[in-house]
Amino acid sequence: MMLADYTSETVSDEDHLALAAACQPGVGLCTIVGIEGSFSRRLGAQLAVLPDGTTVGDLADGCLESQLATDITQCTQRRVVRYGRGSSRIDFRPPCGGGLDILLDPEPERRTCRSALAALRTRRPARLLVEGGKHRLDRTYFPSLKLVALGEGPELQAVANLCSAMKIDVEAFSKDDLTLGQVARHARYDPWTACLLLFHDHEWELALLEQALASDAFYIGAQGGERARSDRTMALGARGVSEEQIARLTSPIGLLPACKSPRDLALSALSQIVGRYEQMRAAA
Repeated sequence: MMLADYTSETVSDEDHLALAAACQPGVGLCTIVGIEGSFSRRLGAQLAVLPDGTTVGDLADGCLESQLATDITQCTQRRVVRYGRGSSRIDFRPPCGGGLDILLDPEPERRTCRSALAALRTRRPARLLVEGGKHRLDRTYFPSLKLVALGEGPELQAVANLCSAMKIDVEAFSKDDLTLGQVARHARYDPWTACLLLFHDHEWELALLEQALASDAFYIGAQGGERARSDRTMALGARGVSEEQIARLTSPIGLLPACKSPRDLALSALSQIVGRYEQMRAAA
């Protein structure tokens, strides 16, 4: 790939923004390698600083980001700087009262960053070893969240619209794209993909569910109440789907106990899906 391909503008996952920017010459990379107390970002959160001082990424606090943009220009080599509790500096104090150890690297290894970004673009996880002094962090990146949504009517459209607004990659298949009793030929699942079925006519579900349940999708959900779940379970069992596979199915879907509009259903279901995806990230 050309260097121009490694730009944050081509990356939708906010966890990959700083990594993408760091592929470019002259860009510094700041990584949280230690947290004392509480902070609103996880260990390994990153911020890139462009040559003109512009920052890419998000470390929750504009004052911290401004301070990092200033401090990294004074670094000739990577070093860990303490901010907040335990620091002799008075420039910045986190509002939570905690302390942060942040590795400032004015010249991150570009080839390693590019290799990591290339892996993510092919839906493979990537790792970046971040070292500075006594700090050593194996930074793991997951491929971005993807959703395969299959269904009909306003619920499917509401999910597609919300994904677009949230910059979540979505493949939406309506009845017009499918054949009753057959799998979705163009649907692609991997461990970072969720599957969501939004049918009122549940006879469309069985082959599609078999396909998803046999895949590596981390979440598989189907619209409907307790009666629909019971009927679906019996029908899948009659088709030879194992109890272990059926147990992977989430139904009813979403965080809200009852949704009375397509918009509410979309928000409820996507909140549940994003929550499960973030649990995987947190466990990495």
